[in-house]
Amino acid sequence: MHPRPPAPPGLRRRSLLRGLAGAGTLAALPALGGCSSSDPNTVTLTSNRANAAQRAAMQDIVGLFEAESGRTVEINTFDSTSFQESVNNYLQGTPDDVIAWFAGYRTRFFAERGLISDVSAVWEGLDGAFTDQVRDLCSAPDGKQYMVPDSTAPWAVFHRRSLFEENGYEAPATRAEFVELCERMRRDGLEPIASGVREGWPAMGMFDHLNLRLNGPGFHLELLDGQHSWDSPEVRAVFGAWAELLPHHQADPLGRGINEAQTALVRREAGMMLCGMFLTHVFPEGEDLDDLDCFPFPEFDAEIGADAVEAPIDGFMASGTLRNPEGAHALLAHFGTREAEEVYTAVDPQALPLRLDADTSGFSPLEAKVNDMVVNAGALTQYMDRDSRPDFASIVMIPALQRFLSRPDDIADLTASIQRQKLSIFGQ
Repeated sequence: MHPRPPAPPGLRRRSLLRGLAGAGTLAALPALGGCSSSDPNTVTLTSNRANAAQRAAMQDIVGLFEAESGRTVEINTFDSTSFQESVNNYLQGTPDDVIAWFAGYRTRFFAERGLISDVSAVWEGLDGAFTDQVRDLCSAPDGKQYMVPDSTAPWAVFHRRSLFEENGYEAPATRAEFVELCERMRRDGLEPIASGVREGWPAMGMFDHLNLRLNGPGFHLELLDGQHSWDSPEVRAVFGAWAELLPHHQADPLGRGINEAQTALVRREAGMMLCGMFLTHVFPEGEDLDDLDCFPFPEFDAEIGADAVEAPIDGFMASGTLRNPEGAHALLAHFGTREAEEVYTAVDPQALPLRLDADTSGFSPLEAKVNDMVVNAGALTQYMDRDSRPDFASIVMIPALQRFLSRPDDIADLTASIQRQKLSIFGQ
């Protein structure tokens, strides 16, 4: 048995965070290039988990490893966005032994280029700990594993439970029910769907969910992998369905950041929001956070259903130029343990553990509901910017989605433009 994190019974995850965050120490961020230590008792670790909760959680699980192994871990923490933009060059330099990263396309991309190491040996000790879907998302086409997963922050349609109860709203299960609920909220003076996409990437969530519901997860992942034409009836149908929903979004989403949209949900100005679990960060602990509820994005085609879940998986990979292979594998094995996952996810409020044997008895009702969605998912996807080439996602799709939101009647020309740019990047 592995105990939950050392906290009094009933202590909430955020309360635990407050107690630990102050103890976390953030070292000055070094320049990208990694640590040069060759001490066999030292393992170097690059972390892109940079907010206060993530840093505190990383300090806790690394501290456990150091106490149990007698090794020292040197952590270099980088801003997540800056690290994503630099990681390709970073891995070709002198990277640290272990690197926090994302599952799916972005792990396969580096594995196929030899920039990260095979960690299948570590997975031999994790047999049965994760679902086959999670294992596949940590593997490359050669069948080997290149990442050890530890947590996920799934997406769903979030809402205030009390607002639904006061107005007699029910969670919609189908496209027709979703549109009917939006129309009813508008009549009640609410903005049905909170929307803020000034940063660009938040718009990917709506495209992903509509594509999953209209065309299925297989087509969705193949499309993002460059295997289908973007100038196709299937893709135009996605934008068409989105155009029908736009009147129910908050007006001018391009002029609003995602945090401002989340605030509209907190203030009861909006009725719902499609978002990741990181939404919990903006709800004050107590009555407000307890009032937060969610439902899966509704079914748009009965033959496809609604059991595909966007659940970005985070984990750790080993660099392609390990200075301390034994220490790196020992640290990776530790990150895959039940104890490490439970400690991490108890401190980082947006993260849920991935191990099948994780103790969920301390979950809030919201966390339990989202966890059930992931466990029972027919398919897991990672989000557009993790399921596709980084250059295609950022250079092509963000401007394309922003163009759609400003000119939703120009779908045919838009999809033709995306296809031309896709051919120049994927070469097929």
